Amino acid sequence: MSVKPADYPPPWSPAEAIRPPTDPVDERIEVGFLVVGAGPAGLAAAIRLGQLIEEHPDVTERLGDVPVAVLEKGKAPGAQLLSGAVVNPRGLQRLFRGRKRIEELPFYGEVEAESVLFMTRYSAFRIPTPPTMVNDRNYVASLSQLGRYLAEEAESLGATILPETVGQQLLVDGGRVLGVRTGDRGRGRNGEELDNFEAGSDIVARVTILAEGTQGHLTGAALDRFGLHGEGPQVWALGVKEVWKVAEPLHRVIHTMGWPLRPGKKYREFGGSFVYPMGDDMVTIGMVVGLDYRDAEVSVHDLLQELKTHPRMRRILDGGERVQWGAKTIPEGGFVALPSRFHAPGLLLVGDGVGLVNVPALKGIHYAIESGRLAAEAAWRTLERGVASRTALATYDASLRESFIWSDLQEVRNMRQAFGHGFYLGGALASAMTATKGKFPLGDAPTERDAEQGLIRTRRARSYPPPDGKLTFDKLSSVFASGNRTRDDQPNHIRVRTRVPRELAEMWARLCPAQVYEVGEPAGDGTVEVKLAPSNCVQCGAITAKGGRLTPPEGGSGPEYTLT
Repeated sequence: MSVKPADYPPPWSPAEAIRPPTDPVDERIEVGFLVVGAGPAGLAAAIRLGQLIEEHPDVTERLGDVPVAVLEKGKAPGAQLLSGAVVNPRGLQRLFRGRKRIEELPFYGEVEAESVLFMTRYSAFRIPTPPTMVNDRNYVASLSQLGRYLAEEAESLGATILPETVGQQLLVDGGRVLGVRTGDRGRGRNGEELDNFEAGSDIVARVTILAEGTQGHLTGAALDRFGLHGEGPQVWALGVKEVWKVAEPLHRVIHTMGWPLRPGKKYREFGGSFVYPMGDDMVTIGMVVGLDYRDAEVSVHDLLQELKTHPRMRRILDGGERVQWGAKTIPEGGFVALPSRFHAPGLLLVGDGVGLVNVPALKGIHYAIESGRLAAEAAWRTLERGVASRTALATYDASLRESFIWSDLQEVRNMRQAFGHGFYLGGALASAMTATKGKFPLGDAPTERDAEQGLIRTRRARSYPPPDGKLTFDKLSSVFASGNRTRDDQPNHIRVRTRVPRELAEMWARLCPAQVYEVGEPAGDGTVEVKLAPSNCVQCGAITAKGGRLTPPEGGSGPEYTLT
């Protein structure tokens, strides 16, 4: 009987992330609206709230000295944003309402041309671009750079952004969200207070908007606390990407399918790669793999290194230099995994945290921005005289269901699940779904949790290329290229069982792109010790999908991306 990660749940409960306020009333930090997360969804919400404050100055005094506050756990906005970003500008255009021209936005340029390639080990065959993947009138961007730009816009409209500030616990009292408790700073490895210790604070607000992005810590706890889970479980992919300075410019967007992934149903290896131009002297190259794979020897980081040895990829990177690396999970559950509601008393949920991603189209940024905008407008309605807060917040759900986000995701609701049948049958089913705009098949296909997949072990790792420091790289040098500066002596923020079957420990070690997990000594009963190096962690979230739990580290920890 094969080992399943779900059989070894982490020593963690969602209840740990929920608490009532504990600071005395006069010591709590009061803000008008609180946004947790300075990604595209959270910053879009802050920008829209700032616009509404400009349009209604008579209301501003009711919001106090800090009308809009945004918590950012990284060193600065953009520091922990990563995406293979070809952006549909629709969300930004609706957010800025004519105030900004496309030329003013931090894009590398419009997509000039694109190719979809089916790869074998030594060849690449161009295939017709699936309709869902057409990028006409879309723009290449660095999400990290876009995040910094949006943060500047939010601040110019009066938002207060608090960097290096973690939302540790959701403050709930009497069934209503009041705000969040921020994390402590300056604790030692065992939780002891160091000389620079700073206790967290209770921040309370009229409305809290959770925009934490993929694998949101508070978002997951809120879904449990308020019974908001959808009919299907959320599933994820892991994306690992690199930014290269190159000798020759690339003038097209490239996506690949096939090698180095295996097509067989027993492997459940769904995904592909992307190569995007970033001006004339840089490209970004990445590999995305669904985390419902079964082989304990699969490593997305090493699959990306293997991909770069392909003749087609070598030609693009030849004479170049890697300048940045990063990793992040992507929600892939789609329409059937969306929450049953996107609000609770005092609370709104937006963006990747609730799975607003179109997997077949490889798009989610414009959905995040649009959801942030719609959430801001619902939050603002709580200021209207004679309108109950619950009624105002419920308009967010109605707005989402009437938006292009809802119709887009509904059309592709079963495509991700189709590839559980293997690449070839999954591709055929996806084509039929595209042709019928989601009307085939009737109903919703079941989704299986990533952690429920039984593990197998092959000799897959033997084909991974050794690192040469020029084209291919090991994990530790990659962590350095992420800008990670986490201090070694802070408390461990990763919850996993530390004695598990060898197959599971080996899977975690291969899974992690940052070499956080190591297989330790055997116990003599088939289990082994799991050793951790938490300071390596780039907070990608993959462990949460495969049997562990990532909780927030100290504010300011983790990667410091600038180009991803």
